[in-house]
Amino acid sequence: MRPSRHAQPASEPDVSDMAWFIPVLIFLARIVDVSIGTVRMILVIGGHRLQAACLGFVEVIIWALAVGGVIKFLAHPLALLAYGAGFATGTYVGMMIEDRIALGYRVVRAISATANSAISSELRLRGFRVTRLEGTGQAGPVEVAFCVVRRRALPDLLKNLREVAPDAFVTVERADRAEGGPFPADIARERRLWRSTSLIRK
Repeated sequence: MRPSRHAQPASEPDVSDMAWFIPVLIFLARIVDVSIGTVRMILVIGGHRLQAACLGFVEVIIWALAVGGVIKFLAHPLALLAYGAGFATGTYVGMMIEDRIALGYRVVRAISATANSAISSELRLRGFRVTRLEGTGQAGPVEVAFCVVRRRALPDLLKNLREVAPDAFVTVERADRAEGGPFPADIARERRLWRSTSLIRK
């Protein structure tokens, strides 16, 4: 007896047979790959080519696994829900990771509230490198102090600014790259020296 020439259609996966851990795996995979993607984009902007490429390699593999799980169980609402929830959670986690590693630089601009301010000189005494400009505000002459720091040093600089000039108008801008200048060894050395001398004075 001849075999039938008509090929049997491939059986589609029964979504009712989906194991309970499949949505969990999809959710976790999306968290990991979106978090990696967020950090990778920051590395790309900062010019870290090799690190960004390595993260991209890992990211796309995990993404393929997550998408494969969703396609296989496309009709199951839990799989779709896990995929969407993992993307949202991964975005949040990626931003938290980026805050922790604190890549890049920040440009801090402080404008004095009075003409007799000494923001630049006070910050220099505390070990920061500051560029001073003279400006004119609505009420008259003002001092404008510029400072470029690594992002991880930003909280320390803002803390010192609040101590030196609590009434100053301060803005912070992103600087993806900084070349030349004393980054970062001699600034850190000067900061340690200022801290040690301030402790001796106390």
